[in-house]
Amino acid sequence: MTKIVNVKWLKESEEQDYPAALSYLSLIFNNQTAIDYVEKLKNSVIAEFESKDIFRASGLSLLGVSNFHVKQDQKKIQSGIKLSPLLLIRDSVNGKVLIADGYHRLCAVYSYNEDAVIPCKVV
Repeated sequence: MTKIVNVKWLKESEEQDYPAALSYLSLIFNNQTAIDYVEKLKNSVIAEFESKDIFRASGLSLLGVSNFHVKQDQKKIQSGIKLSPLLLIRDSVNGKVLIADGYHRLCAVYSYNEDAVIPCKVV
């Protein structure tokens, strides 16, 4: 791990995050279910979770710092640019959390501090 940095966050998700979430969720669920999840995400409030716990709950692997999108998000962090909160779906059937949007941001933040608290919208 590199030095711990102060990550800045937007108070709300960016509008562009929702179509990205819909695109991902449409691969997993039928179209109407994906749309319903995105609508619920838009209306949900921000919660906070540690980056290591999000990774554990998702079961995903950490992307390396050589990943283009992770590098871009690291540059934003280093420049003090605020990041958008993650969009998460609780998949209680499989006992996991789906990262509907924000996987690269999560990896970038984790590369600095695995204990970092990350704002998320979760349904």
